[in-house]
Amino acid sequence: MMNQAACLTLTAPRELRDELFDYVNDQTDLVTGFTASDAAGHGARIRLRTAAEQVKGHADEIVVRIVLQEADVGRLLERLRTAFAGTKLVYWVVPVTEFGIID
Repeated sequence: MMNQAACLTLTAPRELRDELFDYVNDQTDLVTGFTASDAAGHGARIRLRTAAEQVKGHADEIVVRIVLQEADVGRLLERLRTAFAGTKLVYWVVPVTEFGIID
């Protein structure tokens, strides 16, 4: 049976941006690349860390999307749990039915 691709999405406070990017980049045995964007976090569980966030009413966050083999998702999550313990990094995983490059 062929291994299915999956997309691991991470959200984190913007102050973790450089550390998270560097860490994911270093996982070359599992990650061949990722996409990142800025985001505005809303909701009851979102911590507004600064006065600016409190005024704006949302948390400044980053979103990282990584497409990798489904079998590797658990390995990467375990590493992230160790490296980012206590940071409240949020994640979810969805199957990828097709992935490619239009050349």
